[in-house]
Amino acid sequence: MIPHVLTIAGSDPSGGAGIQADLKSIMACGGYGMAAIAALTAQSTQGVTGVHVPPASFLRQQLDTLSDDIDIHAVKVGMLPTPEIVETVIDWLDALPVAPAVVVDPVMIASSGDRLIDDSAVAALGRLIERADVVTPNLPELAALLGEPVAQSWPFAREQAARLARRHDVLVLVKGGHLPGDETPDALIGADGAVAQFLGSRIETTSTHGTGCSLSSALATIHARTGDWAVATRLARTWLREAIAAAGELEVGRPGGHGPLHHAHALWDGRGFPGAGADLAAWWESTEPLRAAIDDVWFVRQLADGSLPSDDFAHYLGQDALYLRCYARGLSRAAELAPTAVEREFWQRGAAACLESELAMHEERGAVLTGTDSEPEPSDETVAYLSHLAAAAGTGDYGTLIAAVLPCYWLYQDLGEKLAKANHPQHPYADWLTMYGSPEFAESTRQAIAWVQQAARTAPHDRLSRMRAAFEESCRHELAFFGQKARSLV
Repeated sequence: MIPHVLTIAGSDPSGGAGIQADLKSIMACGGYGMAAIAALTAQSTQGVTGVHVPPASFLRQQLDTLSDDIDIHAVKVGMLPTPEIVETVIDWLDALPVAPAVVVDPVMIASSGDRLIDDSAVAALGRLIERADVVTPNLPELAALLGEPVAQSWPFAREQAARLARRHDVLVLVKGGHLPGDETPDALIGADGAVAQFLGSRIETTSTHGTGCSLSSALATIHARTGDWAVATRLARTWLREAIAAAGELEVGRPGGHGPLHHAHALWDGRGFPGAGADLAAWWESTEPLRAAIDDVWFVRQLADGSLPSDDFAHYLGQDALYLRCYARGLSRAAELAPTAVEREFWQRGAAACLESELAMHEERGAVLTGTDSEPEPSDETVAYLSHLAAAAGTGDYGTLIAAVLPCYWLYQDLGEKLAKANHPQHPYADWLTMYGSPEFAESTRQAIAWVQQAARTAPHDRLSRMRAAFEESCRHELAFFGQKARSLV
């Protein structure tokens, strides 16, 4: 679903801030943008020369006309110059039958330093913030909302954000861009403390016009797509930093001003919007031809109807035993790299299952079928697959590794469900079909998918590309693994 995102803010005829920046950000981040104009400004990269405020009644007319016709999934609120305008937005939000996600960017001071709203409007903003899910002040705005001095250190900035979060029961995205020094940390703070913190070095540039507008509208849009504020913050922040770094390509404005961001940087270079390609359902859908090929491979067809010769099954089990030892090492490495204790426990439990139950069954059944307990030589297909997994583990990148190990869960679970329909007590391979068609294996697969999906949603473009490539390569190796024959039988 493409989210419908409304910005309520002032306009910027130069296109770098206000609703113009919001609409660019919403489109760049995968949403359909709409705008209700709360103020008109005369400004450029050099500064603001005038502000005109249309009647509040006309703003309400804009809002009612939109909400009567279009489902609104998220609202970004920017510059609201007067108390009457603020109260108009509050009344409209309160009247909506279904509350959208609301991000408030309490725009008070432009990047140029120009004051944009009066003191009475600042006081009214507190009532609006109580309707918000997230508020995104810069440090001067955070201080103004609290009536305190502007923070000069990151710990004090976080303390101020926590006070604002508790006062209004809201998440506060506190931004460290105004701090001195080379580091520009950001943090998402709730009433109970930090939800997430993000570190980063300062990007040396004068192209900072509209950064707050762009970040808040990106945040609203990405949350409407993902449903997670921490994930949305990480993706929006990464997108914003790339937009700042690429801004010099635009060459907008005379020297001495604050240039705009390059909102379309990822679209123009073909990477798409933040998190594009992170939906694992789309990954799975793209494997449909490969899955059909697996269903039709000679080994699977003969396994299903029970006609598979025992020598072929013994060869498969011997190669799979070699594979599972390496796979267990990959799962253990995933546990080492995992960012949370819950994930570490899951992957370590998977490694233990390979070495204890599945591998034990493979070795026992293979010995019975072949009459020997000697280890077979790895086939070319096995060597290729194991090399791929070892390479993924060797990157030290958690997302890439778990994407590489996922097909062994997902494809086997899919195949196990299909083969379960052919299973019966007299089936010669009933124990194998039962193991991969069990509810327990299905639950492990569901959890593995969830961890990879979480990693994909928070991955920057380059890591996401590596993750998907590793996933697709593992899927191709699975097909080759099922299709292999013992060399003596070829």
